[in-house]
Amino acid sequence: MNSIERVARFMQEHQLTLVTAESCTAGLVAATLADVPGAGELLDCAFVVYSVAAKRRCLGVPQSILARHNLTSEAVARAMALGAAAKSPANVAVANTGVTDATDDRIAPGTQCYAWVFKQGGADAHPVIYTATRQFSGSRNRIRQASAEFALQGIVDCFLRHRPAAAG
Repeated sequence: MNSIERVARFMQEHQLTLVTAESCTAGLVAATLADVPGAGELLDCAFVVYSVAAKRRCLGVPQSILARHNLTSEAVARAMALGAAAKSPANVAVANTGVTDATDDRIAPGTQCYAWVFKQGGADAHPVIYTATRQFSGSRNRIRQASAEFALQGIVDCFLRHRPAAAG
């Protein structure tokens, strides 16, 4: 069993369903999970929001966050994940935004920012949110694939971190 199959099994065991909000990976997080048999029970939908306009239009990312933070930022990933979570019945949202090459001299190539949102309780409950930034090396496609795998593995890692707090 590979690492993505282990993530899928974990999601099944914990009744987790996923919505993604993807920029740099352009749907690769969802597609990687969809490679696992039975993924239809785990994946609700995926938003591919490459442009700034799409981030605003599809996920409601506030202009103030976009203006205050670089597109490759945890703040933008967080807003993307919260927007996706609001538009889906899934109980987990994962977002990623980043760069694979030297298109922005302020950001190192391979920098990827993430957010994981876990819905808990009723409609009035506050979600549990985690963010992270990682840098990957290699070709454009290798960075995108590593980013997608990190995003999926993060579901397990973050769930295990927040689980005791949610139970306590």
